Amino acid sequence: MLRHLGAKRTPQHNLRLATLLGLTAGFVNAEGFLGFSVLTTNVTGHAALFAERIAFQDWKTAVVIALWMFLFLAGAFFTSLILSFTGENQRFSYFIPVIIEILILLVSALYGYKYDGTLVSKEFFAGSLLFAMGLQNALVSMVSGSVVRTTHLTGTFTDLGIDLAQILHGDKAARPTLRSKIKLRTYIIFFFMTGAVLGAYLFHRFSFPSFFAPITILLFALLYDMLRIKAKRYYRTGVNAVKRTIGHTE
Repeated sequence: MLRHLGAKRTPQHNLRLATLLGLTAGFVNAEGFLGFSVLTTNVTGHAALFAERIAFQDWKTAVVIALWMFLFLAGAFFTSLILSFTGENQRFSYFIPVIIEILILLVSALYGYKYDGTLVSKEFFAGSLLFAMGLQNALVSMVSGSVVRTTHLTGTFTDLGIDLAQILHGDKAARPTLRSKIKLRTYIIFFFMTGAVLGAYLFHRFSFPSFFAPITILLFALLYDMLRIKAKRYYRTGVNAVKRTIGHTE
């Protein structure tokens, strides 16, 4: 799901990625907004808010919003840097960004109750989540070859609209590919919205410990890939052992 790159990637890998990481982003989007009154999975709204604060000469708030946008960018930059240093063919090149994202979410889960509504507190908690979502967005985009993006839906809805129009009036030979794209985009939208609804419900019920839900999903994603690697390794070892045994008996 995360470790397959390039030609080794299949539509099924992207669907799993859209399911788990879309859920994660939905959770963080709802819980971050309810907990810290800030949208923490994208920067589009922050650009408008930044312009408004500049227009009203509220320089202090404008600087904080600019910092949030920079932190999202920094998260994406950090993921790209990690993948570049470790090499895209490394099996666990995705491990570091995901672990960092888990640790950031853990801070919100354990210490979010200390949020007091001040600008400094909001700067810390919201900024850390924006950095985490920058990490995830870049990771998903790079792993999937820019096919999957899970932290926001604007581009996904746009692409879905284009695909739906093309499947109605486009080339019939291209329809199987278009159906695959439509299915993927539908998965992203559905699981992001599902995560947001569940995140809102859990936050109202449990407050900041609800951040343990996306943490659990990310841990499952890591373990899923790691266990599959080990299972395939044992399978190949067993197959090779059987072949050697057969070769000796012949």
